[in-house]
Amino acid sequence: MRILMTSTSYPRDAADWRGIFIRDLVAALARADDIELRLWAPPGELPPGVESIVLPNESAWLGRMGDAGGISHMMRNWRPATLLAPLTLARMLGAAYRRASTADIYHINWLQCALPLPDNRVPALISVLGNDLKLLRLPLMRGLLRRVMRHRKIAICPNADWMRAPLEAAFGDLAPVITAHFGIDPHWFAVERATTSYKPLWLAVTRLTADKLGALFEWSEPLFRNGTRELHLFGPMQEDIQLPAWVHYHGPATPEQLARQWFPRAHGLITLSRHAEGRPQVMLEAMAAGLPIVASQTPAHATIVCADETGVLCDAPQTYADALRALEDPLVNQRFSAAARQRAKLQIGTWDECASRYGNIYRQLLESEKSDG
Repeated sequence: MRILMTSTSYPRDAADWRGIFIRDLVAALARADDIELRLWAPPGELPPGVESIVLPNESAWLGRMGDAGGISHMMRNWRPATLLAPLTLARMLGAAYRRASTADIYHINWLQCALPLPDNRVPALISVLGNDLKLLRLPLMRGLLRRVMRHRKIAICPNADWMRAPLEAAFGDLAPVITAHFGIDPHWFAVERATTSYKPLWLAVTRLTADKLGALFEWSEPLFRNGTRELHLFGPMQEDIQLPAWVHYHGPATPEQLARQWFPRAHGLITLSRHAEGRPQVMLEAMAAGLPIVASQTPAHATIVCADETGVLCDAPQTYADALRALEDPLVNQRFSAAARQRAKLQIGTWDECASRYGNIYRQLLESEKSDG
């Protein structure tokens, strides 16, 4: 099967945090025996067997966009200079689709990247993440997307079950909505934990924006400021966030740094995000490493955290404080840890298993196209 994948995010090198999940997915698809993969994405080292179709001018533009935080970040922090960015992106994507018109399937990451699809019959699989649902609230957007979906076979693939209902309401008469969970790199399952530090150590791994941090500082201050436990924060600063003195901020961290240095000795992962997200990859990786999760009560988190088994969902400062204290008990932590790792292994699996799920959807699309042809 000849697959063209498009993505507006891809890590530039091993130290880059952006689009790591796309790199892992691309590598897994390239390992499949029956897939020939071409990629249109920002510049970065490609796995063996993957062909880039990005032109030099497109690569340079995508690189600058990535350095500015990506298209979504640019539009959230709107300035006159960013006004033409979506139009430029659409023009380049449209040209890429036309260059790869011999592809059997277009695999498109993010709904907005489907807008410039050419008027041909090449089937498309559209991966949908949580941010995409905000797109559907924009004037005319639903109609524009429906227009490009009408004349080809489409599979709409959110990476979390909670997104199925709104996507079926918008597009269910045109295309099946099939949940396709992302995978987890096997090295996370190999992390060996030993929470023997003299004080509890908690991690938060997130882009630093007001929505992604949520109530983290407000709810944590009375629990951490006296130094009896530590909160270590990792991630790129994408908004002007004032960090409390009691927070240990490390900036962005590579997966290797987290797996080798931080996950083994942490009591758990905290995320109090109120950001619209699909299925946060860092939570899956933490669970695979055996970290209990303390998370805000959101649809995305509720699909990952099995409450009071693999983690705790919190809706108020008191439930948050109770969760930290409970999980600082070694026996309780070990029980949650084992359950988290088992759930990640059985219900999510590896990137190769994810690639197999996508391969099945590719075949369904091709068989459906042949039956109609």
